[in-house]
Amino acid sequence: MIPTKDNIHKIVLSQKEYFASGVTLPVSFRIEQLKKLKKAIIDHSKELIDALHEDLNRSDVEAYLTDIGPNILEINEYIKGLKKWAKPERHFSGLVCFPSIFTKVYKMPYGVSLIISPFNFPVLLSLGVLAASIAGGNTSIIKASSKSKACTKAMQEIIKETFDERYITLVDGGHDVADYLLEEKVDKIFYTGSPSVGKHVMEMASKNLVPVTLELGGENGNWAVVRKDADIKDAARKIAFFKLCNSGQICININQVAVEESIAQKFLLELKNEFIRQIGECAYDNPDYPKLISQSAYEKIAKEAEKYADRIYFGGKGDKASQRFNPTIIYPISPDEEIANHEIFGPLLPVVPYKDDEIDDLLKIIASREHGLVLYLFTKNMKWAKKVMSSQQYGGGCVNEVCIHLMVKGVPFNGTGHSGMGAYHGIWGFREFTHPSTVLFGKTHFNLSLREHPYTSKKKNLIKKVLK
Repeated sequence: MIPTKDNIHKIVLSQKEYFASGVTLPVSFRIEQLKKLKKAIIDHSKELIDALHEDLNRSDVEAYLTDIGPNILEINEYIKGLKKWAKPERHFSGLVCFPSIFTKVYKMPYGVSLIISPFNFPVLLSLGVLAASIAGGNTSIIKASSKSKACTKAMQEIIKETFDERYITLVDGGHDVADYLLEEKVDKIFYTGSPSVGKHVMEMASKNLVPVTLELGGENGNWAVVRKDADIKDAARKIAFFKLCNSGQICININQVAVEESIAQKFLLELKNEFIRQIGECAYDNPDYPKLISQSAYEKIAKEAEKYADRIYFGGKGDKASQRFNPTIIYPISPDEEIANHEIFGPLLPVVPYKDDEIDDLLKIIASREHGLVLYLFTKNMKWAKKVMSSQQYGGGCVNEVCIHLMVKGVPFNGTGHSGMGAYHGIWGFREFTHPSTVLFGKTHFNLSLREHPYTSKKKNLIKKVLK
């Protein structure tokens, strides 16, 4: 089906009718659909891995590690926990509600959910969010990225083969198609992407008062801080790994790393050595190194690197034909410079030196920026690390690690402010795609007349005693 405005409207109407039939409500149906989704991902993993390679030059190992495997783990968690999560909560109504003793809270699906996914992890951030929507009992329309064409095509075929399009469908197209969908009165929107587009999504959603979940980028947040007492080699190893992953095109990647100035030279050398050890002297000669999504993305990175050519410690070159740019260390950078004040979304890594006795000033600078999606600390001082992590504003993060907080079962993945709103993964995804409905079950006997007129002095005093 060609995604015209009329066809989009027909898709939404057909899904509304399907949802209204009640077929998606039983937990047994949802679990069955989750199992179908899991089987489809496993059966078609080769097609998905091939598509990820075509779009992003992602190696088969990295594709399974970042897109295929996490989806399977996520779906397993939904299958295992759904019966418990979906069970209505039972609450004591309290003496004020006597004789109605019990109240229930039902976890109700929204209805038709719209999932708008990005290009950088097209499989994970389409099918992983879809799993949460299925668990919640919704129907789903996925608007996949037009930039990751091979993945969008592969997923479209898999969804069409696996599910009734009245239940789940995936549409292709650019911003015009996304706007057609946003103009529709869907019941829930889940958007992953940039803050600027996130504002547009919220504006469009506000016209129909549609609840929105936003998973956005780091803007000028997403800091890593390496303290003087850190294990420098370990920090460099992990930071290098993460900056190489998907060529830096990750919303939870490091935008800038702050390093205590007395260890800066040692850290720079270790970081350079780690890049060479993990990917080689020239990354774009390594067939496993991912590419940037488009020529325009490549040119943007190359142009920014050129601005700081006199401070490039390592890297700085790329291959335009293959859209691959070497991991690039830029040092020294001041926190107020342009490169440290926007989301890079590529393999450039500005390094900001700071003095150990001025760490509080650095934290104030970080706190004054837009709230990052992540914060990474490298230190042996756990007391300090816990204090920072419990006082800064950010989505999530790690101490002496990078990114793998994303893989922990039972915990939310989320942002705050410019890095997003809402949360998902596991039970948090189920909660994000359901809304709580409180229902009190009344009695027809022994009802008290305290709430009813006339309000006598005796009744007024009794009401005050009960409420106190």
